[in-house]
Amino acid sequence: MSDRNFSRRRRGMRFRPSGGLGHSQQRPDREALQARAEVITDQSSQDKVYDHRHATEIERAENLAAGLPAQGLPPAPVEAQDKREFRQPNLQTPAVVQEEKQFEPVHVREQPKGIVETIRQAASTLVKKVQRLIRPEKRVHKEVIINAETLETRVAVTEEGKLEEFNIERTTEERLVGSIFKGKVRNLEDGLKAAFVDIGFEKNAFLHYWDIVPSNFDSGVEIVEREGKRRDRPKITQKDIPRVYPPGSDIIVQVTKGPIGTKGPRVTTNLVLPGRYLVLLPNSDQSGISRKIENQAERQRLKKILRELSIPDGMGVIMRTVGESQQKRYFVRDLALLLEEWHDIQARIKSQPPASCVFQEPDLIERTVRDFLTEDVERIVVDSQKAYDRMREMISKISKRSAGKVKLYADAQPIFDRFNVTRQLENAFSRQVHLKSGGYIVVDETEALVAIDVNTGRHKGGKDQETSILKVNLEAAEEISRQLRLRNMGGLIVLDFIDMKSRRDQQSVYQRMKEGLRRDKAKTHVLPISQLGLMEMTRQRHSESVDSAVYDDCPYCKGRGKVKSALTMSVEIQRKLSEILKRRSRDESDFQLRIVVHPTILDRLRTEDEKHLIEMEKRYFGKLSFRADPALHAEQFKIVNVANNEELASQNG
Repeated sequence: MSDRNFSRRRRGMRFRPSGGLGHSQQRPDREALQARAEVITDQSSQDKVYDHRHATEIERAENLAAGLPAQGLPPAPVEAQDKREFRQPNLQTPAVVQEEKQFEPVHVREQPKGIVETIRQAASTLVKKVQRLIRPEKRVHKEVIINAETLETRVAVTEEGKLEEFNIERTTEERLVGSIFKGKVRNLEDGLKAAFVDIGFEKNAFLHYWDIVPSNFDSGVEIVEREGKRRDRPKITQKDIPRVYPPGSDIIVQVTKGPIGTKGPRVTTNLVLPGRYLVLLPNSDQSGISRKIENQAERQRLKKILRELSIPDGMGVIMRTVGESQQKRYFVRDLALLLEEWHDIQARIKSQPPASCVFQEPDLIERTVRDFLTEDVERIVVDSQKAYDRMREMISKISKRSAGKVKLYADAQPIFDRFNVTRQLENAFSRQVHLKSGGYIVVDETEALVAIDVNTGRHKGGKDQETSILKVNLEAAEEISRQLRLRNMGGLIVLDFIDMKSRRDQQSVYQRMKEGLRRDKAKTHVLPISQLGLMEMTRQRHSESVDSAVYDDCPYCKGRGKVKSALTMSVEIQRKLSEILKRRSRDESDFQLRIVVHPTILDRLRTEDEKHLIEMEKRYFGKLSFRADPALHAEQFKIVNVANNEELASQNG
């Protein structure tokens, strides 16, 4: 081939479009190359070939050659959004952001029923469908899942498949909180302003003077004045308590707080008997209505019903939140059941000896029917035939229509696995809980308080960092209020949100936290974010947290979560060896010691610390031998005199 031909061929290629006849496919390739370059190096690989000042002319020429407009096609908005919001993932944090699918309730096979029951249920379903067609409303699919076993009962409340509340109760443990006892005052402590009452347990119950004096309602209940006689009894003050309740006198008390750690139970003389829609107050002549019912017209209607109820003189009632929109007959029926129960308790108080239980709080299944069976609950699914029959019988006394909500689960797969509760429990009770946005919260439960820290994690956000931080904090506030309910954590709680400069953002997080705590049955009190960037709150603690009930302290670390390092143990062993070798008299006889340690400690002694041990042998004229014992704790060791097998020193972790 001549030079002339070669040059002509080269010249021909120079003016030919770079993509040839298929040039129309060039632009997508260039865009892919550009995006790829931005991800990897933030600089296009073509920038190395062409000068930036010629890039516009080159692109314009290529567009015209491909038959496109000179300025090219307008960029797709989706691609631009993807480029702007791209962030480098943190590989150490597992990806938890998943595409949300529309929730579909788990199908439960119906048990065979009679013809009448089948027709009634079909008619009820048809009526509900017609009502929803006429007046459609957005409803949250809320259901209660009950796992009833021999040793424990677990109850999970889910909304759209998401676990919102969880309770666990061991059948072998006595139900204390809410139970009423006939006790005997053992001693009075004027310094503590408290009495110690024997209710039949190893530790006497703690009764503060405040809990003996008749108390007014808290801020969650509005007082409703009723016509009728008030109980003519003198008001007791704290000064009168030693005279009214001297040591040795009988007293009727109700447990408000179970024994936690080394503390005994806490009790009060202000008794309450909770029912379905009402709470009976046998020792108080005040009545009230829950402030959680916010509709003013509904509040006025309920106040009218409350004033019409025939409540015995000297007693009072509180209308519960679940009484909203209920007919008067339900309150009348509930009051009759509560009064009948109180008469039975009075009979037991007269007949039973001191330090005995006269009323035991219902078990978890009965409390579930009482507290969770509201109008918004679609169904209750239980996996025990005995519990199923019992629940239907209890619900039929309150509302026969609601009895159809109870379903029996009879499949082989565990009920919590079928309804995806098991996996949610595992995630909920881990120390680190991930949020949808990529951030996460860290929960540390200590003896004095609960500390919860919020971190951004993988969520680095876009250009507006303050908006991103606010988004993570708002999501964390919702999750924290949910975690407090799930884990039943109480006492003093300190929340460390991500620092926010804007006072408006801080107020938004505070309001979101208050909204999340509104559905909590336990009493809570939360303060705005302080100057240190911390939010402080308290939550009423009735019983031990779920964490304390399910887990025991590790026998290795004793609840610290850590064990001493191999280096620390090596230093302690050498210190003890040096002490023993210094004490012995310098004679010519061989002095041999055998040290028994955990295998991981032995690895350290054989490798990195070998020269120090050899030096110790030379300095003190002794022989050291080491043995591994896998049965030993990592913080345990033994030093034995080989001559007579005498144990000279040991450490038990």
